[in-house]
Amino acid sequence: MTPRLIIRLCNIALKPDTSATTQLTTTRRICRAIAHQLDSIHAERRAMRRQAGKLKAFLPFTRQAIADLEQQALVHREDARAGARNVLIGFGTSLMFDSEGLADALGFERMCELLGVNPTHRQQAHTDGDTSLRGVAFISRLEDSSTSYGDDWGAGGPLFRACHAAMIQFIKECPEYQLPDPFTPGAPFGPKLPPDLRIVYRPRFHP
Repeated sequence: MTPRLIIRLCNIALKPDTSATTQLTTTRRICRAIAHQLDSIHAERRAMRRQAGKLKAFLPFTRQAIADLEQQALVHREDARAGARNVLIGFGTSLMFDSEGLADALGFERMCELLGVNPTHRQQAHTDGDTSLRGVAFISRLEDSSTSYGDDWGAGGPLFRACHAAMIQFIKECPEYQLPDPFTPGAPFGPKLPPDLRIVYRPRFHP
């Protein structure tokens, strides 16, 4: 997907009159394209490092060539990588807070359809107690639930990748003493709090 097409999709997603379905669909396409771009850059850097590794068999004659390749790998397409990651973080932050109110606008079942969550896997979200956009796409990692992403760090669907990037950026920038404990009761990875039950008094009508 070309940068021009990504910009067009962003413009569609950000229009005030765009439906929630179109917003979520275009957001997924954008995040998928950006994640693919980042993966491509990472693969190219990894190939350079592998080449440098092969040259180690010929040390010390290849010492400078190894250093050059490792430096090239470190900065390879850095502008493109940094720009793509910043855009992904922006989308991830919006998704984590669901600032557009997509989950409420779509409803749970429609949201799961758009995220590719199989009907057999939707019960997991109810079991986990979080049927929000963040809960389904990031915490439960149910996006494209029929796809096996494995247990690699950061692996998941396009919305998961965006939320993961936003979470990593938050952890990097937030002072350590201000970081909340994600495993406390009520936190994303902690035990769920019991429901807030209230007694509602309804006076009887006397004719």
